[in-house]
Amino acid sequence: MKCLAIADLFITKEMMEQGLLKLVDAGIDVTVKEWTHSSLEDLQKDNLAIEQGGSEVVVLPHTLFEDIDQYEIIITQFAPIQEKIIELATNLKLIGVLRGGIENINRAKAEEKGITVLNTPGRNARSVAEFTVGMILAEIRNIARSHAALKEGKWRKDFSNTALIPELEDRTVGLIGFGHIGQLVGKFLSGFDARILFYDPYFKGETHFKQVELNELLQQSDIVSLHGRLTEETTNMIGYAQLKLMKETSILVNTARSGLIKEEDFILAMQNKLIAGAAIDTFDHEPLGKDSPFLTLDNVTITAHMAGSTTDAFRNTPKKLAERVLKWIET
Repeated sequence: MKCLAIADLFITKEMMEQGLLKLVDAGIDVTVKEWTHSSLEDLQKDNLAIEQGGSEVVVLPHTLFEDIDQYEIIITQFAPIQEKIIELATNLKLIGVLRGGIENINRAKAEEKGITVLNTPGRNARSVAEFTVGMILAEIRNIARSHAALKEGKWRKDFSNTALIPELEDRTVGLIGFGHIGQLVGKFLSGFDARILFYDPYFKGETHFKQVELNELLQQSDIVSLHGRLTEETTNMIGYAQLKLMKETSILVNTARSGLIKEEDFILAMQNKLIAGAAIDTFDHEPLGKDSPFLTLDNVTITAHMAGSTTDAFRNTPKKLAERVLKWIET
C-alpha cells in the first residue's frame, strides 16, 4: 500500500516523516511531498481562503499530484484535495486530514468515489485551550495593552476597563461549544474557581458543568468564549442582538473561527462599548490591513491567528492520525 503525505511550513517534511513512522513500520510505502510557500503568512492566506471558500479555490502545483494514481492513501494538513485530484487518484481509498475539520477536502466527490475521509479530532485542542486562558487573562488584566504602552515609553495605568478589572474566582464563564477544546477550557478555568456554563446542542456526554441555552449563557456570563465549529447553522451566531444580551461588564473571546461572529456588528458593539472588552484571534480578512477598524479598538486584545500553533500540536498530529489510519486498515 502506498501513501502520499503533503507537508507544509507548519507540519514540515521532517515532522511528517517522523510522525508517520508507524505506517512505515506497518509496511506502508510513505512518500512525503511539500506544498511550498514563501512565508507562514502566505500559507495562512491560502488556508483562510480554503476555509471560507472550500477546497476548489486554491490551485495546487501539478508536481504534488502528477503521479497521484499510484497512491491508496493521501494525508494532508492544509493542502486542498480537490475534485480534479480525486478524479485522477484512481486507486485512492482513504484521505487523512491532519486537522479537526475537513474544509480542505472535496467531500462530495470523495463520497461519490467511495473514499473514506478521516480527520484528527482534538489535534490542537490543548494548544487552543491554553491560548484561550491566556487571552482571557490578557484582556481582563490589560497585559497586552500595558506591554504596548511600555514599548512606547508610557507607564500606563488607566484603561477602558479600569473600574471593572475582576479576578476569575466566582466569575461565570460561558463556553459556546463543548467539544475537546471547550471541555479543556472548562477544566482549566475551574482551577481558578470560576463557575462554568456551556451551550452545545450536540453534547450528549457526562459533565459536572451546567448546560444552558444560548441566551441564558450570554445573559449570565462574565466571560463568553467561542469554541464551536463553523457551519451554516453557526455562521454569524453572535451578532449585535446577542452582544446586547451580555453584561456591560463582560468580555467576549474568540479563538475559534472568525465566521462565528458577525464582524461588522462586533466592531459597532465595541465602538459603542456595549461590553467591557474582547479578545480575538481570528478575522474575516487576514492579515489585518492597516485601515482595519480592529486596530482602533482600545477595548479589544487582538492576536495574529496563533491559538493552535504550537510545535507540540503540529509534531504530534501525524502520530495521532497514523493510529487512526492503522485502525481503519485493520477494520
